[in-house]
Amino acid sequence: MADNDNQQPVFNIEKIYVKDLSLEVPNSPQIFLAREQPQVNIQLTTDGAPIADSDGSYEVKLVLTVNAVLPENRTLFLVEVTQAGIFTIRNVPAGELEPVLMIGCPNILFPYARETISDAITRAGFQPVLLNPVNFEALYEARQQQQVQQVGNTNTGTPTLQ
Repeated sequence: MADNDNQQPVFNIEKIYVKDLSLEVPNSPQIFLAREQPQVNIQLTTDGAPIADSDGSYEVKLVLTVNAVLPENRTLFLVEVTQAGIFTIRNVPAGELEPVLMIGCPNILFPYARETISDAITRAGFQPVLLNPVNFEALYEARQQQQVQQVGNTNTGTPTLQ
């Protein structure tokens, strides 16, 4: 029975933390007098890797960048957070590990990153940006499809767009 328990999949959240946070308001104080509506651009990336000298521990990072720009290319604000977590993952089949790292873990980290972004923007004197939920499964599948296409294009000599 003890051997059977050792083979059960293990998933634990060990720590969730802000690894990096940056906020820029380069055009203050004049920008606070602007009345135009900004264009808000959001970028999101994820990364996961094993932690050296650990037994099944992984660090997963979610980088979320929000940039608000007014007409004439005037930056209202730029905020970037790297929300990270340490997760213990053991006894998961090799083919299922990457989806856990790139879908499951970012789903856990995203609400923390969203709160950090909103708090930073509010503390800078702006109305918060409400970030919609993210479908990390769809992002993962799109990235997998893009990688398959790149490999196919490399094999056929067709250039790839990035």
